[in-house]
Amino acid sequence: MSLVIHKVPRLEGSLKVPGDKSISHRALILGAAARGRQTIEGIADSADVRTTMEALRAMGCFVEAMPDGRTIVLSHSMSTEFEIDAGNSGTTARLLAGFAAARARRCRIDGDASLRRRPMARIAEPLARMGARVVLSNGGTLPATIEGGELHGIRYEMPVASAQVKSAVLIAGLFAEGETTVVDRIPTRDHTEIMLAAMGADVTRDGNTVSVRGGTPLEGIHVTVPGDFSSAAFFVVAATLIPGSRVLLPFTGVNPRRAGLLNVLERMGAKFSIDALHTGMAEHAGDLSASYAPLHGATVNEPAEIAAIIDEVPILAVAATQAEGRTEIRGAAELRYKESNRITAMVENLRALGATIEEFEDGFAIEGPTPLRGAKVSSYGDHRIAMAMAIAGLVADGNTEIDDASVVEVSYPKFFADLRTLIR
Repeated sequence: MSLVIHKVPRLEGSLKVPGDKSISHRALILGAAARGRQTIEGIADSADVRTTMEALRAMGCFVEAMPDGRTIVLSHSMSTEFEIDAGNSGTTARLLAGFAAARARRCRIDGDASLRRRPMARIAEPLARMGARVVLSNGGTLPATIEGGELHGIRYEMPVASAQVKSAVLIAGLFAEGETTVVDRIPTRDHTEIMLAAMGADVTRDGNTVSVRGGTPLEGIHVTVPGDFSSAAFFVVAATLIPGSRVLLPFTGVNPRRAGLLNVLERMGAKFSIDALHTGMAEHAGDLSASYAPLHGATVNEPAEIAAIIDEVPILAVAATQAEGRTEIRGAAELRYKESNRITAMVENLRALGATIEEFEDGFAIEGPTPLRGAKVSSYGDHRIAMAMAIAGLVADGNTEIDDASVVEVSYPKFFADLRTLIR
């Protein structure tokens, strides 16, 4: 399905974005690892999260959406042999690999063509060190066969920044003998550690080091999922770029390791605020509002900052086209191994709209501000590319046609409908 986007006068209004996808995955998977009932409120309605739900059912878990909107997870009897179709979801594949390493006699994990291109050796190596047998295909990708068993704790220093790999090792560590420690070279998302602590795991954190001691059972809890910051980011940038705009996004996740885009936008001159901040024992969340402000260019190359904005780089690139001066993003080579090669995808799409952009192996540089003009662009089968180009289309003269726009189903099925409610 292709979709045509037009330039708009302004955006205004309040919008509750869907529940955080990363937290939803973890609430489901850790609920399956717990004794008792896990109740999840505000779970993300996305194809990726539905994939995790189906995978858990294939493993023998009870996962059901209740009429009141809550999702219940119960795991009384797990299968020991099962197959998982992870679809397009790297989180499903990698986190459940950690689960399978501890709980399965034999598990096969596969995914769609996009997921089969993504590197999986990064999880196979630490899980094998813990005592599982992991066989990958094509030199390190899916499909994978995992034969679990009695695991032992390890100390694992992460060679690449990946919250998914860290989470896979920690989940396996819940069932391993002794202590499992993961050391991040740079900070990555800590949703797993936060939820493990809330569910009673024997988990400790010291800077970029997190340890879990096996043998302490998790207890099912009630999880309230805040709005997904990665979804909110598109509306924050849209309001920033379009004169006269103001958008309110209530109860949105603002975890410091997740919402790094706000720090970058602040340096660029953006105007936003966070009110009614909830910190509690779990995730940071608040009412996030943003309004129009002229931007200037910035350099983003610190490893910790790149890790905190890795999913938001496509929409940051759109913002950079309208910023005064040069914006340079480096150290983001990991973007080439997402659902698409996001560096090349954004370079080619923004050039089609008239932007001045230089491609590097690990990022790009953009000179602005540049008046964008509508053109035909590609989603590259990637939900975040499709949404980023939709926001670019709101500020471009003429029509911007996005092919395969329906790929937004992966993370935000109602994205275009919600966007329309803000157009004035």
